[in-house]
Amino acid sequence: MKSETSAGVAAPPPAELAADPAVQRHILGVLVTSQILSGAGLAAGITVGALLAQDMLGSTGLAGLPSALFTAGSALAAIVVSRISAARGRRPGLAVGYATGAVGSVGVIAAAALDSPVLLFLALFVYGAGTATNLQARYAGADLAAPGHRARAISTVLVATTLGGVLGPNLAAPTGALAHAVHLPRLAGPFLLAGLAYAAAAVVLATRLHPDPLLLARAAAAPTEQAPADDPAAAAASTARTRNRVLLGAQVMVVTQVVMVGVMTMTPVHMHDAGQGTAASGLVIALHVAAMYLPSPLTGRLVDRHGPLAVGAAAGLTLLVAGLLAAAAPAHSVPLLALALVLLGLGWNFGLVSGTAILTDAVPLATRAKTQGGVDVAIAIAGATGGLASGAVVDLAGYPVLALGGGLLALLILPALATAAARGRR
Repeated sequence: MKSETSAGVAAPPPAELAADPAVQRHILGVLVTSQILSGAGLAAGITVGALLAQDMLGSTGLAGLPSALFTAGSALAAIVVSRISAARGRRPGLAVGYATGAVGSVGVIAAAALDSPVLLFLALFVYGAGTATNLQARYAGADLAAPGHRARAISTVLVATTLGGVLGPNLAAPTGALAHAVHLPRLAGPFLLAGLAYAAAAVVLATRLHPDPLLLARAAAAPTEQAPADDPAAAAASTARTRNRVLLGAQVMVVTQVVMVGVMTMTPVHMHDAGQGTAASGLVIALHVAAMYLPSPLTGRLVDRHGPLAVGAAAGLTLLVAGLLAAAAPAHSVPLLALALVLLGLGWNFGLVSGTAILTDAVPLATRAKTQGGVDVAIAIAGATGGLASGAVVDLAGYPVLALGGGLLALLILPALATAAARGRR
């Protein structure tokens, strides 16, 4: 039975609608708008989360706990968002995720007002849903993209986070002044911005993401889906190839996430202990966030042209250089720390775009959302581990040891990429 519009005119079939460039442009436009808003929301926790916990607890050793909590919360959120997306489409999944992040932001503000560490930790866990949703949105950009342009579609969604991510940390001082004016702690100010930004992103997605990219892609692919191979050996080989590619993409993203979160989380604390104010640390984090997302269009083109394995290797090497520089930079040197954090963000960007491309190319549409959600859970757990361990490492051995260890850890992805490249040549 043919679908019809409200005017009684037959609607285009799913395959024709999915192939229409205007549809993909509209979807990317909506995703870009929501990512700009959510970028400001996620930057709040990066900029002042550790400082807020340090202020409440009076301990540097637990300053990495906020990052661990909101990345752990993002692990649970990744499961929920991916399950909703798999069952009902990207639109409700992403909208629910951002709305949950807004609720968490309000909880952080309440915890700061009440000086309640327990409420702070619970609220940061809920706030992590915004981080998970921001990452999940990149998959929505690739649902309708042609295979040779998927990395560029992913990068388009990622780069949109730059504007909000750069503005967010630089608004730490003004929003802190606003919070102080309404009798709240200054460090709660960025979370006022986060709550509004996440709520606005949820509204944009809920009202504007039509048609749903994942549901449309499934409908368009349904008539041409191939039946499973009759040859059990061929089917087993295909399954093994898919599993290997999924594991490779996950490994690239997990390792780069651990390194990035660990070093990034403790950099504001490192600068604060050296006498730097929130304006200096906010500038460094803003440049870091810009480097995380701004190079995405270039990274997408590099992946589409040279392949994700080469760009993944570049991620490991860039993170190594970032760790070496951060370890060697004096705590009072804002320019050197800023350069180290820029390289840290760039290495993470290389790893995320290349790893996402490996994963998306490997997984069929029928199981894509569920598999992507599972990998994002692993990424979030890795980030939580990195954030939690970073405070303890700095407390016991110092920031330079943390930075150097992170750079060396990034090299773990190189053997796996080399093995995959050799397997591909064979």
